[in-house]
Amino acid sequence: MSASFFAGAGFLQFEIVFGDPVANLKKIKGLLSQMDPQRTTVIALPELWAYGFDYVHAVGHADKTPHLLQELIRLAAEYDVLLAGSLLEKIGEEQGGSSLGNTLYFVGPEGVLGRYRKQHLFPPLQEHLHFSPGGSLESVSTPGGLVGGLVCYDLRFPELARRQAFHGARLVVVSAEWPAVRIDHWQALLRARAIENQIFIVAANSCGTTDGVELGGTSMVIGPDGTVLLQAGVEEEAGTVGLDAEDLSAVRAQFCPAGERPRPAGDKGKVILLPRLLDELAAIRQQKGRIAFTNGCFDILHSGHVAYLEQARSAADCLVVGLNSDASVQVLKGPSRPVNSETDRARLLAALACVDYIVIFDLDTPSDLIRAIMPDVLVKGADWAEEDIVGAQEVKAAGGRIVRVAFEHDQSTSDVIARIRSRE
Repeated sequence: MSASFFAGAGFLQFEIVFGDPVANLKKIKGLLSQMDPQRTTVIALPELWAYGFDYVHAVGHADKTPHLLQELIRLAAEYDVLLAGSLLEKIGEEQGGSSLGNTLYFVGPEGVLGRYRKQHLFPPLQEHLHFSPGGSLESVSTPGGLVGGLVCYDLRFPELARRQAFHGARLVVVSAEWPAVRIDHWQALLRARAIENQIFIVAANSCGTTDGVELGGTSMVIGPDGTVLLQAGVEEEAGTVGLDAEDLSAVRAQFCPAGERPRPAGDKGKVILLPRLLDELAAIRQQKGRIAFTNGCFDILHSGHVAYLEQARSAADCLVVGLNSDASVQVLKGPSRPVNSETDRARLLAALACVDYIVIFDLDTPSDLIRAIMPDVLVKGADWAEEDIVGAQEVKAAGGRIVRVAFEHDQSTSDVIARIRSRE
């Protein structure tokens, strides 16, 4: 496949046979044969198109993903198109594939061109109990240009499409199993993502009933001005429509909000006193947001700290960092510490995107702070045994969970100080 932009875009909309990859692959082959798509067309497939949300057999389905991808590669080569739909991915295969991702694969005649793992896992379906969220928003390079991706629930989070558009994606594929009861949201959100980013949207939904849920169909191709170029009904259907990159250029020639990315307001407001913090956390919880908490001295911030905090933030919807005060650090580390004051340490932490709030505490342990906040997730380093983690018992008794994070970087503040002193 060779093109400066895709000649067309389309979708394969069908009723997923629950738990049956063979039957669903047969449906794809039949729909493609009926469609006979134009060369260099991008074609979207529904979310988990091969089996649906078959949690019981999810690991077995993930084992079949390489075979299913080979089948898609053969179909992409046969028709000279790009196929994009989500499948289960074993994450950390070298460690035995300890978790699964709901991953949107982009497949061309040349092979798998890239992938996008679902960022936001749908709580009502308990996805978060079975899958791991994605961590990358990079667009995929294809012969038709940079392409972005969203998987179902991701559509409700406009910053995902905006970031991909900002970094050059001119088209975003949406792979979904969207229910009929909220199909008006589906239509409105797809058009909104196209309009606000001035990009093409190619969206495939499933139809019929799968695992007792009625799905809404209404797969769509939308132009960068929000015009619906092609829309399916509620039955099984395959369709394509021609695309013209000049349509995008014409819309963006007037103004281009996708390119505007001003720096948000300053981060100083993240450093907060406990009474105000509790008020803000109460508001977050009213919206079903989950709170993660961790603590530390964070004296001389280094890459190990940053990687740890990024993982802590990924465990919930908001991260609160309890920061030891200067007096507390002196008790723990000795009179020569901290190197940086609590004010400076808090300000550096506040500049990290993964940190939402910092609250300074004076005691040797954050036990009182943890009891006051009662986080949904308590995060600590993997070098701590769970029974030794302060607050673990209380958090678990309240229905929360403990996450122990392994350190990715062999760094410590003490080592940094020692290296500095060795050079004096």
